[in-house]
Amino acid sequence: MHSKESAENLYLCDRTKKRETMMKYPIGIQSFAQLREDNYVYVDKTALIYQLVSLGKIYFLSRPRRFGKSLLVSTLKNYFLGKRELFKGLAIESLETEWKEYPVFHIDFNGSNFTNPDALEDVLDGMIKGWEREYGRTPDYTDIGKRFAYVLQRAHDDTGCA
Repeated sequence: MHSKESAENLYLCDRTKKRETMMKYPIGIQSFAQLREDNYVYVDKTALIYQLVSLGKIYFLSRPRRFGKSLLVSTLKNYFLGKRELFKGLAIESLETEWKEYPVFHIDFNGSNFTNPDALEDVLDGMIKGWEREYGRTPDYTDIGKRFAYVLQRAHDDTGCA
């Protein structure tokens, strides 16, 4: 049995308001939009994200399991989609001046079972079909790599974004 004092240490309270409100921790939350919209605790590292995007070219982000890779990718996705409202009150809100929207191609292998030799190709084919519905398809290409390159080129042509 836990004492009242140790039970109080299991969560943090915002005591600056008139009443105590329990702060929600984003255990297992991988969606930046859900984290922000549902008022989960968020340690603001958006100034670092702005720096990463503004100053860098190519990065390899290697982090251990359960260390925030999916949340980082989700944050970047929302940033590049120009979803300024999700960044209200965060450092990047005052750093970014354009909030330009870019096409985002989010490739997520979570939840996929790759024990079948054709599984990777099936997953990629499904993703590319979705993008082809949005950006167009050409009968000239049947190869996944060429189809993806065509979609990327069409997205660039349609939006002017590189």
